[in-house]
Amino acid sequence: MKPLLKMTVDQLIDQFLDAVWVEQGLSDNTLSAYRSDLHIFSKWLAGKSLLDVDNGQLSSFLAYLYKNGISNRTSARVLSSLRRFYGYYIRENRITIDPTALIDSPYIGRSLPTSLSENDVELLLAAPEVAHVLGLRDKAMLEMLYATGLRVSELVDLKFEHISFRQGVVRVTGKGNKERLVPVGEEAMSWLDNYMAQARTAILGERQCNALFVTRRASGMTRQGFWYLIKRYAKKAGIDKALSPHTLRHAFATHLLNHGADLRVVQLLLGHSDLSTTQIYTHVASARLKELHTKFHPRG
Repeated sequence: MKPLLKMTVDQLIDQFLDAVWVEQGLSDNTLSAYRSDLHIFSKWLAGKSLLDVDNGQLSSFLAYLYKNGISNRTSARVLSSLRRFYGYYIRENRITIDPTALIDSPYIGRSLPTSLSENDVELLLAAPEVAHVLGLRDKAMLEMLYATGLRVSELVDLKFEHISFRQGVVRVTGKGNKERLVPVGEEAMSWLDNYMAQARTAILGERQCNALFVTRRASGMTRQGFWYLIKRYAKKAGIDKALSPHTLRHAFATHLLNHGADLRVVQLLLGHSDLSTTQIYTHVASARLKELHTKFHPRG
């Protein structure tokens, strides 16, 4: 192993990312975010080594982010990446002082996720033209996403062998390489059957692809490609809301709670390791009930 002081920025970051990937099985998206945050800090240091940083410099960096209009949420994420980075090199006895130790995370509050009403979801699900093979594929994907609450990345990563058509469940590998079984439901399973029988082979032609949901290029659908489709269908359905990659996942959780589902069941279905992460949806459900009361009660 090269002496650390002679290692380049990329070598230091790669060594850290390799270690946390092995230890914790983090997703590619998380590793990519760590890499980006560390490069942003390294660029700000202007040639100074990442391993030769003190508390004052880190405070100045966070002040720089604030002055340049970076949100507290993003600054908190960057600081979290730096904590992981320096924590790793502390454990490896490569540095003796953690410059993040006395730094408080920026306050970000607790924002409620954007969700869709049940009527909006119905409009969105009805938007694809199912007479066309690509529309049938999109319909099956939207139905699957709303029926299971999968992350978009989990949806596009599905393979045929992940689906049990007999039991009506999907096996998902989520964050931290944790597997969970999620029921699909009759409606979504019916559309998935239709897609497999009528559209998938027609889209691929003679070509092969191991992804469940495929494109004309004989490759799996990407997160970015599918999210472009959702935005297009939302516009077609007349849904005038800012959508995020998690909007249907939020709708899945919120609607389950609105209809009396147990919070711990929703936690298991979403693949949350901590119940507090799931509890945000109880606030969404309560906010929706308050909105309905204000709108419809004669003394609201």
